[in-house]
Amino acid sequence: MPKVAVYNTQGQQVGEMELDERVFGAEVNEAVLFDAVVMQLACERRGTASTKGWSEVRGGGRKPWRQKGTGRARHGSIRSPLWRGGAVIFGPKPRDYSYKLPKKVRRLAMRSALSAKVKEGNLIVLEDLKLSRPRTKDMLGILKALNLEDRKALVVTAEPDKNVELSARNIPGVTPMASRGLNVYDILAHEKLVITREAVERVQEVLA
Repeated sequence: MPKVAVYNTQGQQVGEMELDERVFGAEVNEAVLFDAVVMQLACERRGTASTKGWSEVRGGGRKPWRQKGTGRARHGSIRSPLWRGGAVIFGPKPRDYSYKLPKKVRRLAMRSALSAKVKEGNLIVLEDLKLSRPRTKDMLGILKALNLEDRKALVVTAEPDKNVELSARNIPGVTPMASRGLNVYDILAHEKLVITREAVERVQEVLA
């Protein structure tokens, strides 16, 4: 079983924690990680791009000039796709780009992402993370104590914590999140994963 050090908010090691081999010690499957990231980005697409087809553009009912004798190319409508302001053929229409990978594949991707953080030494476990009030300076102090002031860090708590969220959201590169919102894209997009002991236990309950 992989072991990691457990720190307090002052950056001092206060113990060790054994991680579940099935969740934090799995083989990293890069193909599954790629599929999970592509799926998540596709689900975030708004899909609002829209163009007008020939039946939707306004005007163009009259033939612009006679067929023969003018020396110009023949045209039947000024709203032809060849004309400025004309219709668009096979253009985009509003659509839903989202899709889902199988549940087992999504869980395998999560295990791979978490295991990669452990193998790289980029997983930091906190004994607890509680703030008495929302204050960015307090969160900056915690990150500085953990040597993360200039790093991109994903801060994960077991439950949604308003004080942590409000204190961290204005810090560039730092993203606060509850354990239930943990996802492959955010894990990979941040260099460091800072997670509380309780959140680790929640993640292991779901993925083990």
